Formats: sequence, C-alpha cells, structure tokens
Amino acid sequence: MPTVLVIDDNPSVGTALELLFSLHDIDVVHADGPATGLDVLGRGGVDLVIQDMNFHADTTSGDEGVALFREIRARHPDMPVILLTAWTRLEAAVDLVKAGAADYIGKPWDDHKLLATVNNLLELAETRRELAARSAGERDRRQAMARDHDLRGLVYDDLATETVLSLALQVARSELPVLITGPNGAGKEKYAEIIHYNSAVKPGPFVAVNCGALPSELIEAELFGAEPGAYTGAGNKARVGKFEAADGGTLFLDEIGTLPPAGQVKLLRVLETGRFQRLGGNQERSVRVRVVSATNADLATMIAEGQFREDLYYRLNGIELRLPPLARRPRDILPLARHFLPPGKSFSRQAEGALLAHAWPGNVRELRNAVQRAALLSGEVIEAAALGLSVAAPEAAGPAHGEDPGRAAIEEALRRAGGVIAQAASELGMSRQALYRRMDRYGIPRG
Repeated sequence: MPTVLVIDDNPSVGTALELLFSLHDIDVVHADGPATGLDVLGRGGVDLVIQDMNFHADTTSGDEGVALFREIRARHPDMPVILLTAWTRLEAAVDLVKAGAADYIGKPWDDHKLLATVNNLLELAETRRELAARSAGERDRRQAMARDHDLRGLVYDDLATETVLSLALQVARSELPVLITGPNGAGKEKYAEIIHYNSAVKPGPFVAVNCGALPSELIEAELFGAEPGAYTGAGNKARVGKFEAADGGTLFLDEIGTLPPAGQVKLLRVLETGRFQRLGGNQERSVRVRVVSATNADLATMIAEGQFREDLYYRLNGIELRLPPLARRPRDILPLARHFLPPGKSFSRQAEGALLAHAWPGNVRELRNAVQRAALLSGEVIEAAALGLSVAAPEAAGPAHGEDPGRAAIEEALRRAGGVIAQAASELGMSRQALYRRMDRYGIPRG
C-alpha cells in the first residue's frame, strides 16, 4: 500500500487527508512541520509528499514552504511533491513547479482533483522505480559482461544489441563455425573480433579477408596460398594463404557470398578435413583454424539459384549471428555518435533529433562518416544542418504540429525522462493518453 506524507501544521488537514486517502487504500503519515517531515522522509517508506507552504499563523509569504521544498529536493531528488497553497502568492508555487514540484493545489482542495493527481503521481513513481530497478539490472549485467569478456570497445545501449552480443559470447566458447549475417556497415567484423578474443584460440592470430574485394582469379591464392609461378604475376616466391596465416587462430571471411564456385569447393574441403593444397602445388598442408564468415547476401536464395553450395552453407553455418540494422536498435544511435565525436565537441539538441530521425541505410558506417564529416566542418557544438542528413530533426523537442513521433523518438524521449510518461509526453508535445496509444501501436512496453 503506498504511503503519502502530509507536512502541515494544521492537524485538521492531516485528519481530513488521512480520511480521504484511507478510503482509497493509501496510507497517510502526518508531520506538523518541516523538521519532523524531513525526519520521517529520512526513515524511508514514503512514496509522495503533500506539503504546506506556511507553518506559522502569522506567515503568508510561502518562504518556509520554498525552503522545505528545496531541502526535500536536495535530499530526495526523485520524491514527488504536491504543494498545498492558501495565502501563498501563486507565482511562488508556479516557480516551484518549474523547479520540479509535481503540482500545486489550493486550499480548500477538491477531493476528486487531489485524488486524481495523487494516483497519477503514485503510478508514475512506481513506474520510475521499476524502470530504475530494470536500468540498474541492465547496468550491472553489462558491467559484468565488460568485466568478464573482451568486448573490443563495442559501444551500445540497445537491448537488441545486448541480445546479439550475449549470443556471440556464448558462441565464442564453442568450436562451431559462425555465420554472421546483416546489412553492410552493421559491424560484422567487430563481432568476429569479439568471437575470436573470447574463444579458446584467442592467443592465435585473427586474420580477416574481404572476399568481395578480391578479383575472382586471386581468391584461391589469397585463401590457400600459391606456389611460385602458379599464376601470371605470381613471381618466384611461394605465397602464404590466409588459412596458413590464421593457423591456431581465427579466419574471418567477409562477404562469403562472393566466393566463386571453385573457391567454394576448396573451402568446403578445408572445413571438412582441415587440409588443403596451395594453388599450383601438390603438397597437402594441415591447419587448425576457427572460421567465422559473414555476408549481407541472401544465401538461401543463392542456393536455390545454384550460386552457392548448400553443403558449404551448412558447414559455415554452425550457428548464425544476425545483426539488426541500426534503425532497429535506435538506442545505439546517440552513444555511437558521441563515441565518434572528437574530444571537446558535442551535438545540439536539434542535431540529436536529426540523428534519431534519420533511417541510416548505411548503418554504423554511415553514422561514423556523417559524424566525422560534421565534426570537421563545425565548431564545438554540431548543429543539425552540419550533419547533412536526409531527414531533418524538428525545431523543437517534440514533433511539429500534425506529425506523429516515430518509435525511435518515443523510446529516446522515454529514456531521457527515466520512463516517466508525463515528462516524455510533454517533451513530445502530446497528452499522456496519446503517448500511451502510440506506445501500444509500436509495441513499446508501458513499464
């Protein structure tokens, strides 16, 4: 049962409020002055404070109430406070609301209005506590993850990223080959590094090769090596391939879907036997390599069209790690953007809105380029225009008149507001009910 602390020197006020709230399953504790009220607050167990603005019969300035409010805010910054005003100047109460008071209600009060206000604030306080507990759990979990594993400097804040990261760390401990799928620029090589540096072969080399950047006639020589004179321009020295270079470690094959048929056959044999021959040679060589591959291609379609071997696909795909595009992990956008900023630079509020509103078809790579370009062309504070993004941010924090905020904007507003619906709704320029409807539409949990 929630508890409300009433701080008022008039005993009849405490009695009346205790009777009113007891009918609605709310406990009341009454304190007759600021000192007693602060003592009660210090003992804990209070969910909301209703405080008077004057505590002496000959005082109507409200200065005592201002001092009490400021002391409550200093000691208990998250405690919701309702101001009871009688003789106090209205301006003083309004100033305190601007400073963080939840509301002000005149004496004599309207029971229905007071009850509605208290119930709303208690609901918000409960939501805030749940979100704080959840955030603390996330923070502890992520700190443990960073302490116990080598995350290679991965920057993230979105639960979707944490889910993929957790799977990558589990996969790293096995010897299974891993296929990382996802759009270009989503960070596939970063996850390949994380898998390697948290695996049993982390003392060995990590070798990366972009299959899509190699001419088809050189892919076999690049992967498996070549004997002198094996191809035009090979020279008179043997060439060590990537498999040999990665022996005892991890070989990362990016854009595996571009591998030509002959290379696919050879790769399949290496994966099955651990043995291969250099191009132009007859000697079989043996290696022990953990293979992690990546692609942005639809390998299932390529298999159906005869462009990729099905048996190779199943050899590569011991387990698949699917990276979502940046647009589907919006809470990563601002942390990543700030990470890419040079020291001493920051984003304006409008620039942050522009970053959140952009679709990021190029994912993290596009974000990094946009931030670095804007930082080069801007002063200490980067404005939205300097980012040059296709979707500009609204001029204010909320959407323009007639526009609906998107999922990313709503989630970011909720994050900044600590999950407090009323605060997020105000920032977005809409009512709490309208925000709830949009949260339901986008599948965003209410708390």
